Amino acid sequence: MDTLTGLLDGPKARGAFLLRSVLSTPWALRIEDRAPLSLITMLDGAAWILPDGAEPVLVRPGDLALLRGPQAYTVADHPRSEPDILIGPGQICSRDGASVATSMALGVRTWGDARPDDERPSVMLSGTYLAEHEIGRRLLGHLPTLLVRPAGVDTTEDTLVRLLATEVTRAEPGQEVVLDRLLDLLVVGVLRSWLAAPDGEAPGWLRAQADEVVGPALRLLHDDPARPWTVAALATEVGVSRAGLARRFTALVGEPPMAYLANWRLAVAADLLRDPGLTVAAVARRVGYGDAFALSTAFKRVRGLTPQEHRRLAASAEAGAVPGGAETGAAGDAAGDTPAEPSSTAAPSAGGPTTVVLAAG
Repeated sequence: MDTLTGLLDGPKARGAFLLRSVLSTPWALRIEDRAPLSLITMLDGAAWILPDGAEPVLVRPGDLALLRGPQAYTVADHPRSEPDILIGPGQICSRDGASVATSMALGVRTWGDARPDDERPSVMLSGTYLAEHEIGRRLLGHLPTLLVRPAGVDTTEDTLVRLLATEVTRAEPGQEVVLDRLLDLLVVGVLRSWLAAPDGEAPGWLRAQADEVVGPALRLLHDDPARPWTVAALATEVGVSRAGLARRFTALVGEPPMAYLANWRLAVAADLLRDPGLTVAAVARRVGYGDAFALSTAFKRVRGLTPQEHRRLAASAEAGAVPGGAETGAAGDAAGDTPAEPSSTAAPSAGGPTTVVLAAG
């Protein structure tokens, strides 16, 4: 599993909120939903996206704008238009404190307040991932607040936008799965463009997945975290020396192999704990801990709460509460040959640029 797969795998790739908005000028929406990731594209007309504390960015038809939460932002027909609609947590829409869910409904996954005499209203398509996902948090933390990929970079993805625009208004069996997968494909396309851009400022550990040595090592750790890995065993699998792997991995990823594994194990465990059908002991076995006590001790030491407490908070978040808590990680000996154990060094925090607009081609 690579990091892009991890970003969209599990609960984060299910139950996204898709909406087609039809709006007459002037219009402005204030978005304070605290969602971890959202995608916006214009089907007709243009829009300005105004992240808090950053310059406005114009989004034209076919452009794909990826927004990282939980920061608030405004989407409007003009930078000076005043928002009159507030979209809060749980995608609850209101005007002056009153819900507009019914009054602005226009059909299946469609809403707005277009005037009857407006022959060319603005039409916006938005997709929002509602759930946090531990594995993808490492990537999300390094994304810019706003990432824009212009139309025309990839004709396949331009076709996907048109397909999503058609599918979003349909009410067929299994439609939610169809919409989730189309949204995932568009998000991956934007992220690939960002990773490939020479000035995209993607972190080194993410680019390391393309390395001929470190890339395979990362995939081995991701795919089988329960294996009792050592640096020597990992080096044997990828066909290099133990010391050589340790040096190269640390230089490209930013932390030693066993520290990365420790961090990854706890991220996978945190996701698995969202499943109420799995006991803590079962989760422990899946991620390489001998028993529930060992996992609980590591989880509490690194994340500051027990697996049971994490499970309760995750359930509350999925029910509509705003998730909280600090991100944490691990560090260790660069060339150590003992199985990974987590420590309490903090994981990388969000530090990317506020806005990135990719080149058109």
